[in-house]
Amino acid sequence: MSRVPVTPEGYESLKRELEHLKKVARPENIKAIEEARAHGDLSENAEFAAAKDRQGFLEGRIGELEFKIANADVIETKKLPKDRAVFGSRVILENIDTGEDVEYQLVGPDESDIDKGRISITSPLGKAILGKKPGAELAVQVPGGKRTYELVEIV
Repeated sequence: MSRVPVTPEGYESLKRELEHLKKVARPENIKAIEEARAHGDLSENAEFAAAKDRQGFLEGRIGELEFKIANADVIETKKLPKDRAVFGSRVILENIDTGEDVEYQLVGPDESDIDKGRISITSPLGKAILGKKPGAELAVQVPGGKRTYELVEIV
């Protein structure tokens, strides 16, 4: 597997989640399994089944986070070029059709959150922005149709 770019903030977020799962959620779930076992017949014990299902989810998520952390390529975003859009760049786009400006930061797939203005470099818009310079026009096919943006500024 190739390395996956991630911002320092995103990397720390992955580490915090992993630590929480290992030190808080896993021990709590082990305790829930023990309590459910104490109730007797495991074949008809819904609490036990739910706790075992939760254990499977937790172990899967822990494994996923360990893999992501091991394959993370932490990209320092403090000294990014301003002449072209790269991973970590904050860009201001103008929707040509509506005149509306939006600001996005280009991040890795695990960090994307459109509500926080963070779009993945693997998304159609993220791919269209990468490598572009201010003044460039971007045409993007989205589920609602084609949208055209101008890259106004890299901030």
